[in-house]
Amino acid sequence: MKRVVITGMGIYSCLGQTLEDVRQSLYDGKSGIIMDEARRATGFRSCLTGTVPMPDLKAELNRHSRAMMPEQALYAYCATRDAFRHAGVDADLLARENVGVIYGNDSSAEAVVKSYERVKQMKDTTMCGVGSIFQSMNSTVTMNLGCLFHLRGINLTLSAACASGSHAIGLGALLIRDGLETMVVTGGAQEINQFGVASFDGISAFSTREDEPTKASRPFDKNRDGLVPSGGAATVVLEEYEHAVRRGAHIIAEVIGYGFSSNGDHISVPNVDGPARSLRMAIENAGVKLSDIGYINAHATSTPVGDTNEAKAIYSVIGDSMIPVTSTKSQTGHEMWMAGASEVVYSILMMQNDFIAPNLNFETPDEDSALLNIPAMRLDTHFDTFLSNSFGFGGTNSTLIIRAL
Repeated sequence: MKRVVITGMGIYSCLGQTLEDVRQSLYDGKSGIIMDEARRATGFRSCLTGTVPMPDLKAELNRHSRAMMPEQALYAYCATRDAFRHAGVDADLLARENVGVIYGNDSSAEAVVKSYERVKQMKDTTMCGVGSIFQSMNSTVTMNLGCLFHLRGINLTLSAACASGSHAIGLGALLIRDGLETMVVTGGAQEINQFGVASFDGISAFSTREDEPTKASRPFDKNRDGLVPSGGAATVVLEEYEHAVRRGAHIIAEVIGYGFSSNGDHISVPNVDGPARSLRMAIENAGVKLSDIGYINAHATSTPVGDTNEAKAIYSVIGDSMIPVTSTKSQTGHEMWMAGASEVVYSILMMQNDFIAPNLNFETPDEDSALLNIPAMRLDTHFDTFLSNSFGFGGTNSTLIIRAL
């Protein structure tokens, strides 16, 4: 099998819109969570959310191109543009080679709602606008990235709930391992608007700890009361190792393991067995020992059942090995379709800079999280291999193992 390496990263996150800004936010334990009071008037139980600025791309993209792009495609464009620059990939390389794109995205709610509202108001479907159909489709991110960057390899949107970004990286790596692609742009994007998360609020999934927004997301803490929605986009450029060496690319890390599973039971309540099988598969696929893994980036979203079952699953696999476990969602909230990709970027930034960001707001462990080594303060420590979990509705699970090169 061919080796798969990471040669570029880009991020558009509530922790920052450059790799350096995000690194600093992780190091400082900065939260990106705010109150959006406009949600109260709409009827939301919780006004908590992560936030990012809306990109202004008038200087880069023409009006026609922008008309095809909902907000998550704008975020993904920014992250991908920066990832290509980071990887040293220019227009000549993209024109010369068949570069693919697999990106995680599982909703495009705002475009659908607004376009239908125009139809109802004007009584005329032609008033939707020429870009409406392209903004409304779940595949909007990859269709836009493929056209804007003239990508000629695989073009695929991966919809797997909150594991979408992680599965995108895993499947991209498999294509390269099997020699079907030499370079694949992978990642995940999530819209932050009200339309995309109203139904989540409706099932009481969100924290209502509004008096202190930065303390609302508290993965693994006994007093957690729900997740905080967030979003943006993260892009990871995957490349076949020999190809990267031949073109003189700076190699950041290597994807050495991918595991996956399905819980096969409840549509929204996670279990223990499914995630545990995903972890074991990734470890076996990577061919590493537990002692090789220096950090685990947990999926933990700050929900009562989800965090409990993940803690049980992790402990069932690693036992008393005391590998540091944190959830960067304590700083970002739950970035949903983006999270599996952004958390790879966050973990690589920590690995490159010899620290593990704190699991914010971890004040009181419960009986399951007490079995894990969860640092509430930043750890200044070296590690060269990490494991990252992503789980989603429908019982989809994805685990990645990545090491430094």
